[in-house]
Amino acid sequence: MSKTIEYRLKEVDHIAERLIAEAAPEQVIWTFTGQIGAGKTTLIKALCRILGSREAVSSPTFSLVNEYEDREGQTFFHMDLYRLNDTEEALDIGIEEYLDSGQRCLIEWPGLIEHLLPEDTFRIKLEIGSDSSRKIIFL
Repeated sequence: MSKTIEYRLKEVDHIAERLIAEAAPEQVIWTFTGQIGAGKTTLIKALCRILGSREAVSSPTFSLVNEYEDREGQTFFHMDLYRLNDTEEALDIGIEEYLDSGQRCLIEWPGLIEHLLPEDTFRIKLEIGSDSSRKIIFL
C-alpha cells in the first residue's frame, strides 16, 4: 500500500528522517523517480546527512556511482542512471554487485534496471506541486 507525503523543500531533512523510519530495515535498495527538478538529488543529499555522511554529497550524473559512509562507517551508494542507454551499460558498471552487496543503494532514474531490483525495493516517486511544494509517494 502506498503512502503520500506533501512537503516544502525547507522540510526535506524531516522528510528524509521520516522515510528512514518508514522503510523496513531489510529495504536497502531505494529508488527515486520523478521528472527533472522534482527533488530527487536534494532528497538524497538530505538522506546522506541524516545517515551521518560527512562527505560533500553531489549528484553522480557523470560518475554514475558515488560511495559514502554512514555514521557507523558502513558504505552506501548513490547512483544516477539517467545517462545510461540500456541494461547492458548498467551491467557493465557492475550494477548487480551493488544490488547484491547488502549495502544501502540510493538509485535515481532506475527505469532501465527495474527488472533487476529485488521485490522489497523501497520505491519513492517525487512530484512537483502547482505551488512549488513536493509530493512523495512511496511503497
